[in-house]
Amino acid sequence: MKLLKIHPNDNVAVVIEDVVSGENITVAGQQVIIKQDIPRGHKVALADIAEGEFPTKYGYPIGKATANIAVGEWVHVHNTKTRLEGTLEYTYEPQLTPVAKRATSNFKGFRRDDGKAGIRNELWVIPTVGCVNSIANIITKKAQHLVSGSIEGVHTFAHPYGCSQMSDDHVNTQKILAGLVHHPNAGGVLVVALGCENNTVEQFKEILGDYDEKRVKFIVTQDCEDEISESLKLLEELAEYAGGFKREDIPMTDLVVGLKCGGSDGLSGITANPLVGAFSDLLVSEGGSTILTEVPEMFGAETILMNRCINEEIYNKTVSLVNNFKEYYVRYNQVVYDNPSPGNKQGGITTLEDKSLGCTQKCGSADVVDVLNYGDPLHVKGLNLLQAPGNDLVASTALTASGAQLVLFTTGRGTPFGSPAPTVKISSNTPLFQHKREWIDFDAGRLVTGSTMEEISEELFEYVRVLASGEVITKTEEYDIRDMAIFKDGVTL
Repeated sequence: MKLLKIHPNDNVAVVIEDVVSGENITVAGQQVIIKQDIPRGHKVALADIAEGEFPTKYGYPIGKATANIAVGEWVHVHNTKTRLEGTLEYTYEPQLTPVAKRATSNFKGFRRDDGKAGIRNELWVIPTVGCVNSIANIITKKAQHLVSGSIEGVHTFAHPYGCSQMSDDHVNTQKILAGLVHHPNAGGVLVVALGCENNTVEQFKEILGDYDEKRVKFIVTQDCEDEISESLKLLEELAEYAGGFKREDIPMTDLVVGLKCGGSDGLSGITANPLVGAFSDLLVSEGGSTILTEVPEMFGAETILMNRCINEEIYNKTVSLVNNFKEYYVRYNQVVYDNPSPGNKQGGITTLEDKSLGCTQKCGSADVVDVLNYGDPLHVKGLNLLQAPGNDLVASTALTASGAQLVLFTTGRGTPFGSPAPTVKISSNTPLFQHKREWIDFDAGRLVTGSTMEEISEELFEYVRVLASGEVITKTEEYDIRDMAIFKDGVTL
């Protein structure tokens, strides 16, 4: 198969394998003579599209033609642009399709004293401020001897914030750090402070709320003669506590999975993203939870999500989620729809509508049960939406801080990054999987070479269950890649 028509109403097809000028290809019963060489992932016209008319993919317009496009011609940025502009008013037209329930399976995880479940049992060192990143790194390196028994790692997460921030920008940093402190993949947490930063221990504890003193320890380095040795003593106490946790059967209802894509290509919306959507439906059907973020990559597909909201309250929260993010762009005098990125365009994505319609497929067909502000923890089981930008590191960190024990990350271009939680890289095409085996964990490209969605989605579901049980680890864990980034939105003093 060289061309794929996704929806019966589409007037473009996606190129599955590179095509050359003069080829005569049959797609959906129609013969198309290719007018130009077109690379994999890009689009070809199946009908004449006049200037001002709408190229259609996934059954929806993905932009407006800026020139006449003939059958067989390449459809891309040279002849198509976005139709999106400004903030919009919406109408709630519910189209609810609850996923069918199925029997709940188990994974082998760590049941925490607060009732949460972790898929890893690690010791985490969390800096309150960027000034102590180097100290946190030294402490972490010197504490590796504590990895034994059920303790699977000692890690720190460097960041540049915690001081010289104001108002909500400062609070956002505190909320993300608090989310990491409370994260169930950490059996014990050492919070390392400097002492003179804005994010003082006393102030941070107000954001943190209730915590278990056996599980969370604090050290203020300016108050210590030897902060390294004192920190190691605290970590030894934490290791003794965390070492008491053992893997046990935990229902999939307690699993929370973050959904993210980056470095997409023209196959992302055909293979990897729909596959993750099918996984999301399977997990929700067993009572588990998924979180979709990347708000700017909902633009152009937002009404699909809005109409899947379980009630008008959640619908209104989704409208605010979308329009508030558009206003964030306007506040900084930026173009709201300046997307996709150069790499996305090179991979075949033409407009933001094109990207968003593929991106939002990661959340399957389940109803939207709640909307989370940046840094807020998940409270309602099921499919949640989360306020965060499209940036890979910022969004994946936000997913982790909201409670995702792991992140499913789809990509058509490839990336080595990893979030604070285990990050599963899913390739949209098989050549990427074969080319970057040290980056990619799972190949969704098989969906265009004969494998069915049903069999591959069940395979991914079982892979995640086994991953959550600690029987396998991700490539990011294998190479100890644990990146963290916090959303910056404010003045730096």
